[in-house]
Amino acid sequence: MTPLPGSAGDVLTLISAGSATTRSDLAKLTGLARSTISQRVDALIERGLVEETESGESTGGRPPRQLRLHTEEHAFAGVDLGATHCRVALMDISGEVLAECEDGLLIGEGPETVLAHVDQRLDHLLDRVGRPRSALRAIGIGVPGPVEFATGRPNNPPIMPGWNDYPVPEYFDGVEVLVDNDVNVMALGEHRNAFPGAGHLLFVKVGTGIGCGIIAEGTLHRGAQGSAGDIGHIRVSGHDDAGCRCGNSACLEAVAGGAAIARRLSELGLSAESGGDVVALVQAGDTQALRLVREAGRLIGEVLAGLVNFFNPEVIVIGGALSRVHEHLLAGIRETVYRRSLPLATHHLSITPSRTGINAAALGAGILAIEHYLSPDNINRIVNA
Repeated sequence: MTPLPGSAGDVLTLISAGSATTRSDLAKLTGLARSTISQRVDALIERGLVEETESGESTGGRPPRQLRLHTEEHAFAGVDLGATHCRVALMDISGEVLAECEDGLLIGEGPETVLAHVDQRLDHLLDRVGRPRSALRAIGIGVPGPVEFATGRPNNPPIMPGWNDYPVPEYFDGVEVLVDNDVNVMALGEHRNAFPGAGHLLFVKVGTGIGCGIIAEGTLHRGAQGSAGDIGHIRVSGHDDAGCRCGNSACLEAVAGGAAIARRLSELGLSAESGGDVVALVQAGDTQALRLVREAGRLIGEVLAGLVNFFNPEVIVIGGALSRVHEHLLAGIRETVYRRSLPLATHHLSITPSRTGINAAALGAGILAIEHYLSPDNINRIVNA
C-alpha cells in the first residue's frame, strides 16, 4: 500500500472522511511513525478540531481510543440567495444541519440590504443553537448569477442590479466567505448528499433561466474564469426569433426556460408570468402547459445530448423550479438524450430529478464553506499559526 501524505491537514482529512478512526489507523495509512502521528493528532486536539474518546471495542487489552471531528465548537453557514428568497442553513463541522430558515427577499434590493438581512439571520440561528458568533468559521453563499470565484464578486449578473463587482466577502467581519454561482453549489450539495459515489455528475437547474453545475472526478469544475456550465446560452437551431437577455437570439433559456414557457402560454391566452405559474398550470392538468413543458424538455435534451457525448457523466440531475413537474420535463429530456447520444455514453447514464430539492443550494453552499475550512492547506495554516 502506498503511504498517504501525513501533514496535520492530511491527517484531519482522513479522520473527517472516516478513513481512520484511531491513531493506529493513521499510522498504517500514512506510513508515519506513531510519535509523529501523536504530534499531528495532539495539535488537532489542541486547536479544537478533533476529539478522542474511549468508545472503541477491545480486541484484547485496552480499548482503542476513537478519533472524530469535534463538532461542538464550530459552525458554518450555507446561504442560498435567489431572485425572491433567502435560505440559510447553519451546519456543524461534519455537515449536519443545526438550524435553518427561509424568508422572502428580493435580490434586486441590492447587496447592502440583502447581506444585512443574511447577517441578522446568522445571529438568529446561532442564538437558537446556543453558539457564539465567534464559533462561525466560514460562510458559503450561492447567488443567481455569474461570479468571479477567486474574489467572490458577482460579474454582471442580469437579475442582480447593483451587485456587479460588489465585494461580498468584505461585508462580513472576522469570517471567511466564499461566493459562487447558485447552480455550482446546487451541484455540490446534490453530489455530497445524494450521489457521493458518482465521479462525474451534471446538475441542470431549469427555472427562469437554465444553468449547469459540473462535478468532475468528485470535484466542482468552474472552468478558467468561473463560467463553466452556462448552457442556457448555447444556441438552439430553428428559433432565431427568440431574443435572449444576453443580446443574442435562439439561446436555450430563451426558448426552454420557465420565463420563455410562461410567455408562450400567455400568448395562448393563459395567465402565466413566471415558471411558478407554468408549474401550477401543469399540476392543474392544462394540456397546453403540458405540451410546452415536454417540448422544452426535448430542447434541453438536445443540448444535454452533446454534453453527454463530450463529458460522459454518470448522472444528470434536474433541479430548479420546473423540476417540480419533472415527470413531464424529464420525459422530453430523456427522449432526446437517449436518441441522440452515443450508446456507450448512455449505457449506465441516470437522468433523475433532484433529491435535495429546494435545499440543494443552501446545503451546497455550507459544504463549500466546510470543505474549504477543512482543506489540508487551511488546516496546516491553523495548526502552524
